[in-house]
Amino acid sequence: MRISDFKVLTFDCYGTLIDWESGMVAALRPLTDRVEPALTRNQILEAHAFHESDQQLQTPARPYRDLLAIVFKRLAEQWGVPVTHEECVAYGRSVGDWPAFPDSVEALRYLKQHYKLVILSNVDNESFSLSNRRLGVDFDAIVTAEDVGAYKPSLRNFEAMLGRLAHGLGGTPVAKTDILHTAESLFHDHKPANAVGLTSCWIWRRHADEGFGATMNPGDLPRTDFRFTSMAEMAETHRREVAG
Repeated sequence: MRISDFKVLTFDCYGTLIDWESGMVAALRPLTDRVEPALTRNQILEAHAFHESDQQLQTPARPYRDLLAIVFKRLAEQWGVPVTHEECVAYGRSVGDWPAFPDSVEALRYLKQHYKLVILSNVDNESFSLSNRRLGVDFDAIVTAEDVGAYKPSLRNFEAMLGRLAHGLGGTPVAKTDILHTAESLFHDHKPANAVGLTSCWIWRRHADEGFGATMNPGDLPRTDFRFTSMAEMAETHRREVAG
C-alpha cells in the first residue's frame, strides 16, 4: 500500500496543519503569566486537553469559539487566577491567530495537485475560515463540529463526513477505500478512524516531545497505516512514489 493509491485526503486541521499548541500557549499567556509557580508548556497543554475534552462532552453542540471561552474559565479556576468574562471571550476568539506549521502551505499546495482535500475538524465555521486563510489552498469539502453538533472522537463526525463524500465530491461518489485520513491526534482521529474502517496516516508532530500535549491520552494505541513526522515528509514520499 502506498499513499499515492488514494484519491482523497481527509485532514484534521488543528495539531496537523495549524500549530494549535503554540497558538494556545501564546493566547493563554495573559492567564499563565499569573500562575505561581510557573507552569511548563506540557502542564498547560495537558490541563487544556482535559478541560476541552470534558466540555466537548458536556456541550457537544456549542461552537468551538464559545467552548474555548469556558475552557479558559475552567483553567483559571484550576490555577486560582481571577479572570473577566471579556478575557474568556478573547481567548475563544484567538483561534484565527494560531499559526500554520511552517511546512503546511507548501505541502498542501503540492498534494492539491494529486488529491481532493477535505477537512474534518473540531471547530466552528467562523474560526476555521480564519485558519483557512493561513493554509493557502481551497479545500474540496469542509466538515466541522459545528456542522455535525458533536466533537471528535465521536463517530458521528466521521459518519457525517463519509456520508457526504459517498453522495459525491465534485460530482463523483467517494468510496471509503479511496480515502486516507491524515491527522496528528491518536485520540481525536486515529481511534475513530479505526472504528469506521478508514486507512489512516499519522502526522506525528510531537515526535520530539513527551506525552500527548493538547490531546487526551488515547489509552490503547490505535493502528496507523502510515507515519510521518511532518507534512513535508508526507509530500516528499508522494513525490518519490510517483517518480517511481
